Amino acid sequence: MNPITFTDAAVDHIQKMLQQNAKGVGFRLSIKKTGCSGFAYVPDIIESEKKDDIHFVAQKNLQVYVDPASLEFLQDILVDYVADNAPGLKQKRLVFVNPKEKGRCGCGESFTIE
Repeated sequence: MNPITFTDAAVDHIQKMLQQNAKGVGFRLSIKKTGCSGFAYVPDIIESEKKDDIHFVAQKNLQVYVDPASLEFLQDILVDYVADNAPGLKQKRLVFVNPKEKGRCGCGESFTIE
């Protein structure tokens, strides 16, 4: 069983990003300490895997790499791709639904873990 679940919309979006980067080999997810709440997600298209990365294949053959130091915080999350239709602000973006999140900062850029 994969440690992270992706919606088809997220996979389609990430694969489009990979197609735009001729050297891209996969999608890497990690977290970093930042912001007013503590942590932020760091999604990235990578051109080579890091030696210790945890690798798995999601649906549609999406190659996924996870920073091993981040795995305990990322285990069981859902990655989705949604359109934010707020008035005057139409954005499409990856969204991370993490059952371990305890709270988010007001701007939504960082989160805390249980």
